[in-house]
Amino acid sequence: MSEAPSERTRVRRYHWLAKYDTETIHGIIDAMPFAHIAYVHEGRPVVTPIMQWREGDTLYWHGSNASRMMRSVDGQEVCVCISIVDGLVLARSAYNYNINHRSVMVFGTARKITDDDEKRRQLARFVNGLVPGQWDRLRPVTDQELKATALLSLPLAEASAKVRTGQPEDDDTDYCFPAWAGVVPVGVRVDAPVADPRNLPDVTMPPEVLSFRYG
Repeated sequence: MSEAPSERTRVRRYHWLAKYDTETIHGIIDAMPFAHIAYVHEGRPVVTPIMQWREGDTLYWHGSNASRMMRSVDGQEVCVCISIVDGLVLARSAYNYNINHRSVMVFGTARKITDDDEKRRQLARFVNGLVPGQWDRLRPVTDQELKATALLSLPLAEASAKVRTGQPEDDDTDYCFPAWAGVVPVGVRVDAPVADPRNLPDVTMPPEVLSFRYG
Protein backbone atom coordinates (compact mmCIF):
# COMPACT_ATOMS: atom_id res chain seq x y z
CA MET A 1 0.00 0.00 0.00
CA SER A 2 1.59 3.28 -1.11
CA GLU A 3 -1.17 5.57 0.15
CA ALA A 4 -2.38 6.26 3.68
CA PRO A 5 -5.46 4.17 4.58
CA SER A 6 -7.17 7.26 6.03
CA GLU A 7 -6.56 10.97 6.38
CA ARG A 8 -5.71 10.75 10.08
CA THR A 9 -3.03 8.13 9.40
CA ARG A 10 -1.34 10.22 6.71
CA VAL A 11 2.18 11.16 7.80
CA ARG A 12 2.72 14.88 7.27
CA ARG A 13 5.93 15.69 9.16
CA TYR A 14 8.87 13.95 7.44
CA HIS A 15 6.37 12.40 5.06
CA TRP A 16 9.15 10.77 3.02
CA LEU A 17 9.73 8.41 5.95
CA ALA A 18 6.16 7.11 5.79
CA LYS A 19 5.42 3.47 5.08
CA TYR A 20 1.90 2.19 4.57
CA ASP A 21 2.58 -1.36 3.35
CA THR A 22 1.44 -4.30 5.44
CA GLU A 23 4.85 -6.01 5.47
CA THR A 24 6.58 -3.03 7.12
CA ILE A 25 3.78 -2.38 9.61
CA HIS A 26 3.45 -6.02 10.65
CA GLY A 27 7.23 -6.40 10.90
CA ILE A 28 7.55 -3.52 13.38
CA ILE A 29 4.60 -4.71 15.46
CA ASP A 30 5.99 -8.25 15.62
CA ALA A 31 9.49 -7.03 16.56
CA MET A 32 8.46 -5.00 19.63
CA PRO A 33 5.87 -6.35 22.11
CA PHE A 34 6.00 -3.16 24.22
CA ALA A 35 3.68 -0.33 23.17
CA HIS A 36 1.67 2.64 24.46
CA ILE A 37 -2.07 3.25 24.15
CA ALA A 38 -3.59 6.72 24.27
CA TYR A 39 -7.23 7.20 25.26
CA VAL A 40 -9.56 9.58 27.07
CA HIS A 41 -10.64 8.83 30.65
CA GLU A 42 -13.18 11.08 32.33
CA GLY A 43 -12.49 13.80 29.79
CA ARG A 44 -8.72 13.74 30.20
CA PRO A 45 -6.01 12.23 27.99
CA VAL A 46 -4.12 9.21 29.34
CA VAL A 47 -1.26 7.15 27.92
CA THR A 48 -0.68 3.64 29.30
CA PRO A 49 2.11 1.15 28.50
CA ILE A 50 0.92 -2.25 27.29
CA MET A 51 2.24 -5.56 26.00
CA GLN A 52 0.79 -6.20 22.56
CA TRP A 53 0.73 -8.94 19.94
CA ARG A 54 -0.74 -9.41 16.51
CA GLU A 55 -2.77 -12.05 14.72
CA GLY A 56 -3.42 -11.28 11.07
CA ASP A 57 -4.76 -7.75 10.75
CA THR A 58 -5.72 -7.39 14.42
CA LEU A 59 -3.76 -6.07 17.39
CA TYR A 60 -4.37 -7.48 20.89
CA TRP A 61 -3.41 -6.55 24.44
CA HIS A 62 -4.47 -7.70 27.89
CA GLY A 63 -4.70 -6.38 31.43
CA SER A 64 -6.68 -6.49 34.63
CA ASN A 65 -10.44 -6.11 34.36
CA ALA A 66 -10.15 -3.71 37.30
CA SER A 67 -7.70 -1.37 35.57
CA ARG A 68 -8.69 2.13 34.50
CA MET A 69 -7.59 1.52 30.94
CA MET A 70 -9.44 -1.74 30.48
CA ARG A 71 -12.64 -0.27 31.91
CA SER A 72 -12.39 2.83 29.74
CA VAL A 73 -11.44 1.84 26.21
CA ASP A 74 -13.97 -0.82 25.20
CA GLY A 75 -15.86 0.76 22.30
CA GLN A 76 -13.74 3.92 22.47
CA GLU A 77 -11.48 5.48 19.86
CA VAL A 78 -7.85 4.88 20.82
CA CYS A 79 -4.37 5.33 19.38
CA VAL A 80 -1.62 2.73 19.84
CA CYS A 81 2.04 3.52 19.17
CA ILE A 82 4.87 0.99 18.86
CA SER A 83 8.42 2.34 18.59
CA ILE A 84 11.93 0.95 18.16
CA VAL A 85 14.99 3.21 18.45
CA ASP A 86 17.86 2.06 16.22
CA GLY A 87 20.35 4.90 16.55
CA LEU A 88 21.16 8.42 17.73
CA VAL A 89 21.86 10.63 14.72
CA LEU A 90 24.41 13.34 15.59
CA ALA A 91 24.32 16.16 13.07
CA ARG A 92 26.55 19.22 12.70
CA SER A 93 23.80 21.39 14.16
CA ALA A 94 21.45 20.74 17.07
CA TYR A 95 18.53 21.56 14.79
CA ASN A 96 19.25 18.49 12.64
CA TYR A 97 19.76 15.98 15.47
CA ASN A 98 17.54 12.95 14.93
CA ILE A 99 17.08 9.26 15.69
CA ASN A 100 17.02 6.28 13.41
CA HIS A 101 13.85 4.48 14.31
CA ARG A 102 10.93 2.30 13.28
CA SER A 103 7.47 3.18 14.56
CA VAL A 104 3.84 2.31 13.94
CA MET A 105 0.75 4.32 14.87
CA VAL A 106 -2.67 2.67 14.84
CA PHE A 107 -6.06 4.41 15.13
CA GLY A 108 -9.37 2.68 15.68
CA THR A 109 -12.05 1.48 18.04
CA ALA A 110 -10.99 -0.96 20.76
CA ARG A 111 -13.23 -3.97 21.39
CA LYS A 112 -13.26 -6.32 24.36
CA ILE A 113 -13.05 -10.05 23.67
CA THR A 114 -15.61 -11.79 25.92
CA ASP A 115 -15.52 -15.37 24.60
CA ASP A 116 -13.48 -17.44 27.08
CA ASP A 117 -12.16 -19.84 24.44
CA GLU A 118 -10.91 -16.97 22.31
CA LYS A 119 -9.37 -15.32 25.36
CA ARG A 120 -7.48 -18.50 26.20
CA ARG A 121 -6.33 -18.91 22.59
CA GLN A 122 -5.07 -15.35 22.32
CA LEU A 123 -3.35 -15.40 25.69
CA ALA A 124 -1.60 -18.62 24.67
CA ARG A 125 -0.58 -16.94 21.42
CA PHE A 126 0.89 -14.04 23.39
CA VAL A 127 2.91 -16.28 25.74
CA ASN A 128 4.11 -18.58 22.95
CA GLY A 129 5.02 -15.55 20.84
CA LEU A 130 7.58 -14.62 23.49
CA VAL A 131 8.84 -18.15 24.22
CA PRO A 132 7.64 -20.89 21.84
CA GLY A 133 5.73 -23.69 23.55
CA GLN A 134 5.77 -21.98 26.94
CA TRP A 135 1.98 -21.93 27.47
CA ASP A 136 1.80 -25.72 27.76
CA ARG A 137 4.69 -25.80 30.26
CA LEU A 138 2.95 -23.48 32.70
CA ARG A 139 0.45 -24.18 35.44
CA PRO A 140 -2.93 -24.00 33.65
CA VAL A 141 -4.85 -20.75 33.86
CA THR A 142 -7.77 -20.93 36.29
CA ASP A 143 -11.29 -19.78 35.53
CA GLN A 144 -10.90 -17.04 38.13
CA GLU A 145 -7.71 -15.76 36.51
CA LEU A 146 -9.39 -15.76 33.13
CA LYS A 147 -12.34 -13.83 34.55
CA ALA A 148 -10.00 -11.25 36.08
CA THR A 149 -8.17 -10.74 32.78
CA ALA A 150 -9.50 -8.43 30.09
CA LEU A 151 -8.53 -8.87 26.45
CA LEU A 152 -8.90 -6.06 23.92
CA SER A 153 -8.52 -5.96 20.17
CA LEU A 154 -7.92 -3.25 17.59
CA PRO A 155 -8.11 -3.67 13.80
CA LEU A 156 -5.05 -2.60 11.84
CA ALA A 157 -7.17 -0.98 9.13
CA GLU A 158 -5.86 2.47 10.05
CA ALA A 159 -2.13 2.07 10.57
CA SER A 160 0.95 3.88 9.33
CA ALA A 161 4.68 3.49 9.90
CA LYS A 162 7.69 5.78 9.90
CA VAL A 163 11.17 4.42 9.27
CA ARG A 164 14.39 6.44 9.37
CA THR A 165 17.82 5.02 8.56
CA GLY A 166 21.20 6.43 7.60
CA GLN A 167 23.42 9.39 8.35
CA PRO A 168 22.59 12.97 9.39
CA GLU A 169 20.93 15.26 6.89
CA ASP A 170 22.67 18.58 7.45
CA ASP A 171 22.17 21.86 5.66
CA ASP A 172 24.54 22.11 2.69
CA THR A 173 26.46 24.97 4.29
CA ASP A 174 27.00 23.00 7.50
CA TYR A 175 29.07 20.25 5.89
CA CYS A 176 32.06 22.60 6.09
CA PHE A 177 31.61 23.13 9.85
CA PRO A 178 34.26 21.29 11.93
CA ALA A 179 31.93 19.25 14.13
CA TRP A 180 31.91 15.44 14.23
CA ALA A 181 28.74 13.91 12.78
CA GLY A 182 27.53 10.34 12.52
CA VAL A 183 25.31 7.66 14.03
CA VAL A 184 25.52 5.97 17.41
CA PRO A 185 23.78 2.61 16.91
CA VAL A 186 21.23 1.72 19.59
CA GLY A 187 19.87 -1.74 20.28
CA VAL A 188 18.19 -3.83 22.95
CA ARG A 189 20.49 -6.35 24.60
CA VAL A 190 19.12 -9.74 25.60
CA ASP A 191 21.39 -11.32 28.20
CA ALA A 192 21.63 -14.92 29.37
CA PRO A 193 18.58 -16.07 31.38
CA VAL A 194 18.85 -15.88 35.18
CA ALA A 195 17.14 -18.76 36.98
CA ASP A 196 14.79 -18.17 39.91
CA PRO A 197 16.57 -19.58 43.01
CA ARG A 198 13.26 -21.15 44.07
CA ASN A 199 13.08 -23.37 40.97
CA LEU A 200 12.56 -27.02 41.86
CA PRO A 201 15.80 -29.03 41.66
CA ASP A 202 14.64 -31.19 38.74
CA VAL A 203 13.30 -28.28 36.63
CA THR A 204 15.49 -27.36 33.68
CA MET A 205 15.30 -24.32 31.45
CA PRO A 206 13.53 -24.97 28.13
CA PRO A 207 15.93 -24.30 25.24
CA GLU A 208 13.28 -22.10 23.64
CA VAL A 209 13.89 -19.48 26.36
CA LEU A 210 17.13 -18.67 24.54
CA SER A 211 15.17 -17.80 21.40
CA PHE A 212 13.61 -14.71 22.98
CA ARG A 213 14.34 -11.64 20.86
CA TYR A 214 12.80 -8.26 20.30
CA GLY A 215 13.62 -5.02 18.58
